[in-house]
Amino acid sequence: MPCPVYSFEYQNILTFLFYLVIFFSEVTAVRQSAKQQAAPGKELSMNTLRKIYCRAFQKAFHIAIPFLPYRKPKIAGSVRELPEIIMRHKCTHVLIITDGGIMKLGLTRRLEKALKEAGIPYTIYDKTVANPTTVNVREALELYHKEGCDAIIGFGGGSSMDCAKAVGACAVKPNQSLAQMKGILKVHKKLPLLMAVPTTAGTGSETTLAAVITDADTRYKYAINDFPLIPRYAVLDPKVTLSLPPFITATTGMDALTHAVEAYIGNSTTIDTRRDALKAVKLIFENIDIAYEHGDNIQARRNMLHASFYAGCAFTKSYVGYVHAVAHSLGGQYNVPHGLANAILLPLVLREYGSCIDKKLHRLAIAAGLADKNTPDHEAAELFIRAIEEMKERFGIVNIVKEIQETDIPKLAHYADKEANPLYPVPKLMDASELEKFYYMLMSLTSEKGDCVL
Repeated sequence: MPCPVYSFEYQNILTFLFYLVIFFSEVTAVRQSAKQQAAPGKELSMNTLRKIYCRAFQKAFHIAIPFLPYRKPKIAGSVRELPEIIMRHKCTHVLIITDGGIMKLGLTRRLEKALKEAGIPYTIYDKTVANPTTVNVREALELYHKEGCDAIIGFGGGSSMDCAKAVGACAVKPNQSLAQMKGILKVHKKLPLLMAVPTTAGTGSETTLAAVITDADTRYKYAINDFPLIPRYAVLDPKVTLSLPPFITATTGMDALTHAVEAYIGNSTTIDTRRDALKAVKLIFENIDIAYEHGDNIQARRNMLHASFYAGCAFTKSYVGYVHAVAHSLGGQYNVPHGLANAILLPLVLREYGSCIDKKLHRLAIAAGLADKNTPDHEAAELFIRAIEEMKERFGIVNIVKEIQETDIPKLAHYADKEANPLYPVPKLMDASELEKFYYMLMSLTSEKGDCVL
């Protein structure tokens, strides 16, 4: 019997509420700006008006959080638990979505063996590329229908998991294209049983409500965001991460650290997201060096997977910030690996925020074991940032964006600005002209460091 697929009717109400809150927030922003403009000598610039709008928009999201159906995936500790889960959900045929590299490494063999032993038919789609395309989704969807599948496993990095989410969305929305589902709350239907098996401890895609897809024709990248895309199960199996090289272990781990830090220092935190972010930071500082130096340490690998999971849960609700926005622009223009870009940028952006995040960095420093409650805020913040810089040095992470061209910087900053504002609830707002400084910093670092060492 196929897994049930039904409509989230209540999301229509939530969607209405969500946009209603945004509307009233924008009205409030306009009224505030009008009052200030009416005051002698206090006429606002467009930049100030935009900042008011950004904060109103972010406040709307924050207000809406308790009313939206966020959920955490259930955790499984091994791929060998999946057959029981699949049978419990009365699913009969599984589509495994992965990539060629994962297949060459043989990382799916334990899962395949477990499925065979349980008598569960499965089909593998292994053509997913980095930044999955509409072609990937279409090909995998054709297999899904051809083989009569009713469950999906995304096995690999963020790309495989995003592809799996998109296939699930298309399976329940046959009359809509992927492009028609881009944006927020466009799916509205429960997906077939969706399970995620991350092979890196960094992306957090196993927890998120987003799937990022690239149009194969235009190369335009867009996100589909809706609650049904959150996987039902996240399989945190350390054995599938044992083959990760040290450098990838380091950069993906620092990717998770960036998720946790940006979620924590932003203005849209909740009790749950703060708790998850602190858990993630603690686990990363306690385990990333062990995983880097001793890749066969099962416990360290397990702890890093859990750290990535908690960080993913934190930023799913509370969002990220300018580190991600700038990193995405570098990835899009120069194919800089996302985790690496985040690792490079994190301390630079934290220092730019200045004293407004000292108290929050103090709490993160305590979680990391770098300070205690009696340490002055500014001192604790400096200890935390310096620890990140030293972490980069230990892992051989240097600026690799020697490809960056000064003529590209206005365009890159524009992309970062467009992504971040008004959505990301950052502690300090910056527009495109202010974001340009980070690209110039990277150019300066490149000239100082010379060629990178990978």
